[in-house]
Amino acid sequence: MKKTVAAALTAAFVVGVSSSALAAANPFSDVPAGHWAYNSVAKLAAEGVIEGYGDGTYRGDRNITRYEMAQMIAKAMAKNPSGASKAELDRLAAEFRDELDALGVRVAELEKYADKVVWTGELRYRYWNEREKIKGDGKLKTSNNQLQLRLFPTATVNDHWKIKARMTATTNMKTDESGNFKLTYAYAEGTYGKFQINLGKMPFYTNVDDGLVMDDFFSGVQAVYGDKFKIALMGGRWSGTIKNYEEEFKSDPASYFGGELSYETDKLYVGAGYHQFRSDFFRTLNDVSRKTYKNTDRANVWTVGARYTFDNGIKIRAAYANNVKAREWKRSWTAGIAYKGADRKVAGSWGISADYRYTSDLVSLCPTYDAYFTDTHKKGVEVGVDWAPITNTYVKLGYFWGKTLDTKEDVKTFFGRASWFF
Repeated sequence: MKKTVAAALTAAFVVGVSSSALAAANPFSDVPAGHWAYNSVAKLAAEGVIEGYGDGTYRGDRNITRYEMAQMIAKAMAKNPSGASKAELDRLAAEFRDELDALGVRVAELEKYADKVVWTGELRYRYWNEREKIKGDGKLKTSNNQLQLRLFPTATVNDHWKIKARMTATTNMKTDESGNFKLTYAYAEGTYGKFQINLGKMPFYTNVDDGLVMDDFFSGVQAVYGDKFKIALMGGRWSGTIKNYEEEFKSDPASYFGGELSYETDKLYVGAGYHQFRSDFFRTLNDVSRKTYKNTDRANVWTVGARYTFDNGIKIRAAYANNVKAREWKRSWTAGIAYKGADRKVAGSWGISADYRYTSDLVSLCPTYDAYFTDTHKKGVEVGVDWAPITNTYVKLGYFWGKTLDTKEDVKTFFGRASWFF
């Protein structure tokens, strides 16, 4: 059976075939009265779910596209079905979620019909091999094999509110040791037109610097307003791990507040932001070396960033951040170029990239870059290639070479990642 006819019958089931509909005249010349799908096609036409072609034909032997199927589902959704019809529509809506969104059927509207809790996930494998040449002591080699399972439940509360969370389990495949299964974040997300508010433990909103300063989570509140122009305000507490070039410090819960202002289109993004962290850790830096930090318990970090995508798929990007409370190692910046990019939903898509990184630990408190396995107090070049070999998979390989900022030691890191999404 062709996909078009099968889709027609499914949609007919969703709409519900009534006795009056069966008597409706079939408007398509290529579906005669004796055809086995005559009643279903007639019903769909009478309900306005299908329209056929301008020459009065239905062309039921042609394979249907996912986009065309999504159009039929969207029209069926407008009928507000119930019972068994609604259950079938729930299944179809989940399968064609992306295509429905492209048609302008918002996910919030779709979830009125879908299950209250939707689970997605990722199985991620990562490998690092880092080599640092230490003057007088030879080479230091460090490697790690990490397997991580991430589960993302999303629960719909009503038309405006959702609950989002992430649960993470990690295994060190080198030592065959598993870490704790933990709740990484959980927060309530409320959307009212262009306004969004989040409450709970959530990811930092740091679009401006592209991961240069912070890729972690905080507990508090976040408010975002706008479309192309956006303003974001957030505040709360953060208890992450801060690394500097002398030690790694597990911070007591640091108070945090920040804000960002940005403008974004399909091709262009520009933005600026401010993030303040207040913790006794920063005062200890002043005690260690007055040349390193001012006498304060705060890190005041300003950020700016921009990126532009050309029609041929080339993207250029840059970001800069400055901790105005630091005396040295007070700046971080990155600049790079990329071509295309792998999309896990598109089998065969791929991309390449090259970036220069200068990341001070007093500014880049918890950056997002895959190349940094140990500390981030480095400068150098990172190149990478990513690929989606099959649908819902992602593979990335990269290489970083550069120097540490304080001791000028040579550092080289090879890293790889493979992800399976479900």
